Amino acid sequence: MIRIGLLGASRIAVGAVIRPAAAFDQLQVQAIAARSPVRARQYAETHSIPKTHADYAALVTCPDVDLVYNALPPSEHKHWTIAALRAGKHVLCEKPFALSAEEAGAMVGAARDTGNVLIEAFHYCFHPLFLRVLELTKSDAIGTVRRVDGHFNTAIAFEPSELRYVRELGGGALMDLGCYPLHWVRQVVGEAPDVVSAVGEWHEAGVDVAMTAKLAFPGGAMAHVKCSMAGVSSGPLDNTLQVTGDLGTLTVNNLIAPHLGHELHLDTGEGIVTETLSTRPTYHYQLQHVIDVIEGSAPQVTGGDDAINTMHLINAVYRKALGQDAS
Repeated sequence: MIRIGLLGASRIAVGAVIRPAAAFDQLQVQAIAARSPVRARQYAETHSIPKTHADYAALVTCPDVDLVYNALPPSEHKHWTIAALRAGKHVLCEKPFALSAEEAGAMVGAARDTGNVLIEAFHYCFHPLFLRVLELTKSDAIGTVRRVDGHFNTAIAFEPSELRYVRELGGGALMDLGCYPLHWVRQVVGEAPDVVSAVGEWHEAGVDVAMTAKLAFPGGAMAHVKCSMAGVSSGPLDNTLQVTGDLGTLTVNNLIAPHLGHELHLDTGEGIVTETLSTRPTYHYQLQHVIDVIEGSAPQVTGGDDAINTMHLINAVYRKALGQDAS
């Protein structure tokens, strides 16, 4: 049995951990720690969590927790992830992984030093839909990849307490939304790109509410990534990946929440083939991956160098958008 402790009384934990964990005999949501003991008790009562802790430190050192789910603001990821790893826990850490590549490196280093598992919660990449994307792009289905386009838009209204509008907590459209298409294009191409250009739209709170970036890969492929939390969007389904090769094009709608509806279109010039895959939530497959990695039956997909490289790319896009990178 893998006993899970939740860092933070977060909304995301309900769909990402609490509900899907109920489908696994190997998992039990055991404990919760929040900003205050009162908040923790309320959350525990609502979601039938057996135990609450007075603070985060008590949870990460608790002997009856095996896996810590870190859904705190990104500014808190480094400290509490390393604390949990050093206390002998495995960690599933929400994206964005950290505030910088340097922080990500420290977290990954702690995992390697302790021998404990540290997985970044890019839940989409464990779903059969994205596995099918990789299968098609790594085969000859569309030929050599020449261009990758990805976007993720969803409107997030400004409130002073909304962490996505607080720079010090790790807010910003690129951190919260753009990390997904940046991860998509890296996974598909399999290389680390250079940032050719980046243009941000900035809120008076000091964070980006939209970002557009152009990337160049060593093998010659180009990528265009966009994200926005400003204005009006079509909701959480407004995310698309398009991969263009010299023999065809692959277009995928809704990689992030395929259980709410998705389509994969393969166009090779001989007609368009449309596929749909599993309607089970991505979070189910993510927890299965966590179990498999902890039990040693599968190689780890996210975290490690992948997490560090994603943060390198996020940092590079910000530098380019702010005019801090003359290259």
